[in-house]
Amino acid sequence: MSTAAQVPMRKEKDSLGFKELPANVYYGVQTARAVENYPISGMRAHPTLIRAFGMVKRAAAEANKALDLVDAKRADAIIAASQEVIDGKWNQEFVVDVFQAGAGVSFHMNTNEVIANRANEILGGKLGEYQHIHPNDHVNYGQSTNDVFPTGMRLATLLELEKLYPVLDSLASACEAKGREFDDVMKSGRTHMQDAVPIRLGQEFAAYGLAIRKASENIRRNSENLRELGLGGSAVGTGINTHPHYREKAVASLANISGQKLTPAKDMRWAMQSNSPMGEVSAALRNLALEIIRISNDIRLISSGPNTGFAEINLPGLQPGSSIMPGKINPVMPELAAMVSFQVVGNDTAVALAVQAGQLELNVMMPTMAYSVLQSITIMTNMLRQFTDKCIAGITVNRDRCNFYAQSTVSLATALNPYIGYAKAAEIVKESVATGKSIIEIARSKGLLSEKEIAEILDPKRMTEPQMPLESAKERDVKVRA
Repeated sequence: MSTAAQVPMRKEKDSLGFKELPANVYYGVQTARAVENYPISGMRAHPTLIRAFGMVKRAAAEANKALDLVDAKRADAIIAASQEVIDGKWNQEFVVDVFQAGAGVSFHMNTNEVIANRANEILGGKLGEYQHIHPNDHVNYGQSTNDVFPTGMRLATLLELEKLYPVLDSLASACEAKGREFDDVMKSGRTHMQDAVPIRLGQEFAAYGLAIRKASENIRRNSENLRELGLGGSAVGTGINTHPHYREKAVASLANISGQKLTPAKDMRWAMQSNSPMGEVSAALRNLALEIIRISNDIRLISSGPNTGFAEINLPGLQPGSSIMPGKINPVMPELAAMVSFQVVGNDTAVALAVQAGQLELNVMMPTMAYSVLQSITIMTNMLRQFTDKCIAGITVNRDRCNFYAQSTVSLATALNPYIGYAKAAEIVKESVATGKSIIEIARSKGLLSEKEIAEILDPKRMTEPQMPLESAKERDVKVRA
């Protein structure tokens, strides 16, 4: 009877006593306790959060070295180990669940332990012995979870947003390109899901492009407060156990490492008590999601068919759409866009509740803020890239179908108002609905307008831009006023 090979173990001690953990891991005893305590989701920290924490730890070590608070040999080892974390070399060692103890202490200690063990290794030490560098005494010198986690969370958000902006620009550009391509395509507008006056298909897509650009601008604007950092605030925002110049040097170093414009917060207490900057970004992401839901619903509607729907546009056929109905092709990308956006809206609710849950000197609900905001940015970025490339860019138009709707809408009668008055125009609409005849046919049969006037007034393209009234309309207006 065979038995599984025993995993080599090592013992480490913390304030609660000794604990065994695998001998070859770079995390330590506090991380091991957290893994046991929080087997919640099986999800681990976002890679960008890990990267941001590596940057914070490197910046802190550089500041501590410059101020002679940590000797150069130790500081250089910490800096080297932190850089490896930044480079993603040790992502597999960040094993704490995203849902964990408040304030993110467990994830923060996971970071300290990985960097300390790797730095000790660089200096010739063994994993878990900490003979040269200790997670708390050296890696965490002058720091607290309470200033490191909000700093890392804000920086991670800024870094992840840099991936979203070009995707939003591409989507907006794709919509604008379709706006130009479809600029001469007339169709019926619809309000209240009923016939409205004609509009050009290109005008609809141009408006989608502008909506995306405005949402992107809103996210950029709402992210600015993330750049104010409370690093150096230590436990409660007072800077206890920090050098008077540490804060300024650490933030400057962090800005240099990350390539982000960062400044010390005007008030370190504010930066620790309030996480409204995360709420602001989350709300802006929610508003983007709402626009995407609206646009994706429009696209699904006007592409519905092919024989029994609107069928104004065609979406790229990406995969079979039914396990039972042969030849069915579904609008999978707009469906995906909506579902991802629903998740972003839900994440914003979690963030909003977490942001308001701060008490006195600390908001301990930061882990769920970090997880929710970073997930929203990532899934939105990935989805919009696919939505742009595999849906918007490949849309084609059914011109005959669109033109039929443009000529058939009963709201063509709106153009008759200045010439025959609202009441008579409404009678024509009623007759059109009752008989199935077009507005143009009825106007002609009643002899209310000349053929030239009919051609000018009921030209659908004329209705899609502001126009000066025709002379006959001016003459009628003069007669009415007289």
